[in-house]
Amino acid sequence: MRESPATSLRTPLYALHRELGGKMVPFAGYDMPVQYTGIIDEHTHTRTSASLFDVSHMGQVRVAGDAVALETLVPGDIAGLGVGRMRYSLFTDPSGGILDDLMITRLGEAEFFVVVNAGCKADDIRHMQAGLRGRASVTPLP
Repeated sequence: MRESPATSLRTPLYALHRELGGKMVPFAGYDMPVQYTGIIDEHTHTRTSASLFDVSHMGQVRVAGDAVALETLVPGDIAGLGVGRMRYSLFTDPSGGILDDLMITRLGEAEFFVVVNAGCKADDIRHMQAGLRGRASVTPLP
């Protein structure tokens, strides 16, 4: 099995991925598994049972503030999102174009957990900070 460059970061599940036979490749600065047993086998397993996806390389952000402020950045209904519920949505630009997709979980009345893609997490976090400035706090998590 090919080793990834020494400069790659590793998620907390790196050792488990290796133990389970994950074929590791560089992705967004991290060593990530691209495959375990084969595409067809993994597809069938996911369709007939369940599969997990390691999101620890992705951008994780706490947002504290009014849900309506978040709705100015995404087309999804965040104000109507129940506590403990998650919504898949998109960051849009001022003309309605799609910048990226993301997941928003409501943790409390005015507290949210946002997961953004690894490859553009710095840009997505800057987008949130700029778009929510003065209306909500944006705290990237390690």
